[in-house]
Amino acid sequence: MKSLYSLAGAIALGLGIGTVAMAQDPVKIALVHGMSGSSFEAFSKQSQTGFELGLEYATGGTLEIKGHPIEIIHKDTQFKPDVARAVLEEAYGDDEVLLAVGATSSGVTLSMLPIAEEYEKILIVEPAVADSLTGPDSNRYIFKTSRNSSMDMQAQALALAPDENLFVATLAEDYAFGRDGITAFKAALDGSGATVVTEEYIPQGTTDFTASAERMFNALKDHEGRKVIMIYVAGGGDPMGKIKAMQPERYGIEISTGGHILPVLPTYKRVPGMEGAIYYYYEASQNEVNDWLVQTHTERFETPPDFFTAGGMAAAMAVVKALETAEEWDTESLIETMEGMSWETPKGTMTFRPEDHQALQSMYHFKIKVDDNVDWAIPELVREIKPEEMNIPIGREN
Repeated sequence: MKSLYSLAGAIALGLGIGTVAMAQDPVKIALVHGMSGSSFEAFSKQSQTGFELGLEYATGGTLEIKGHPIEIIHKDTQFKPDVARAVLEEAYGDDEVLLAVGATSSGVTLSMLPIAEEYEKILIVEPAVADSLTGPDSNRYIFKTSRNSSMDMQAQALALAPDENLFVATLAEDYAFGRDGITAFKAALDGSGATVVTEEYIPQGTTDFTASAERMFNALKDHEGRKVIMIYVAGGGDPMGKIKAMQPERYGIEISTGGHILPVLPTYKRVPGMEGAIYYYYEASQNEVNDWLVQTHTERFETPPDFFTAGGMAAAMAVVKALETAEEWDTESLIETMEGMSWETPKGTMTFRPEDHQALQSMYHFKIKVDDNVDWAIPELVREIKPEEMNIPIGREN
C-alpha cells in the first residue's frame, strides 16, 4: 500500500501537472511491520505514526530529501516469519526500495536479517529489541535504532541498586525478546553480589501466571535480604497485576518491571513507589525534538506520544540524516555514512556503534507516582541513565 504522498504524486504526474519536486524520482522506503494478527499491532501503529512525524520534522515539512519526494511503502508481516521474509523480498526486489525499516516482533525480525544480506540492502530495525538482532547471526546491512535487551536490563539493574543482599526471580516470555532479556539481566548483575534464584519462561499470550508465581514465591521466600520478582514481559495478560493479587508481600517479596506503553501504565497504579527503568516517557526527555513531538502529537491525536512513537521518529530521523549526508545513495555509501553517525531524536543524541550498528542511547530510571487526576501511573523520572554508564556488549564485529 502506497502512502498518500506518493499516490498524490503519481496522479499529478499522470495528468501532466506534476511539480518540479515530483518530477524527481522518489526515494522509496519500506515500512515492514505487523499490522494484523497480534496484540503487538499497537506497537506497530505507534511506530508508523512516529516514523511519519519524524520524516515531517526532519525535512521541515517538505517530505523531500535533496529534492526527491519520499515514498513510503507499507508491508504487513502478519507477525509471521515466512510472511515477513516474503514481503521484505518483495520490497527490495519488485518495489525497488532503497532501504527498509522494521519490524515489531524480535522473533519475526530475526527471520528478516538474511534477506537484507541476500539483497545487499539496509534494514533499520525498529522497534524490535532482542540483542541477537545485532548478534553473531546478524550482518553488516542491519542497523538498529531501537534499544536492545542489554540496555533494558542494565538500566533495570541500576534502578534496583544490586548488592549481596538482593535475591531475584525472573519472569519472561519464551522467545528471543524474553530469553535475550534475562541473559542480559544476569550479565548486568554479574559482580554485584546479587543472586538470580530462579528463571521462569512462559509462552507468549499467557494469561494465567499462578503456577509460575508459586514457584517464584517458593524459590525466594526463605532468603534473608531483599527479595524481588523481576518481570520482563512485552505482551498482555497483566502478569504484574495478577502476581500482585497473590500478595507476594506476605513473603516480603517486591515486584519490579520496566516501563510500558501508556495503555498499560494504569495497571502500575497497584505498585506505587516501584522503581525500574524505561525506554521513553514523554515527560522524561528534555530536548527540542521531544518538545515538538509532544506538542504536535497531542494537538493531532489528543494524547501524548508513547514508547514506539518516539522510536519510529528516531528511525525516520536516522534515515533523513543518512540520506542528506551520503554523497551517493547506494548501499555501500550509506553504510559508510551510518557507521558512527550521530543524530538527534526525542530521546536526545543517538549514535550507531560502528562495530555492530546498534544505536547507543539513554534510558530512564523511574519511580511510580500515583496521581488521581492522571489516568495512568506516572513513571516519574529519578535520573537519566546515559549511554556511557552502560556497558553494552558488542553483538558482532563487522
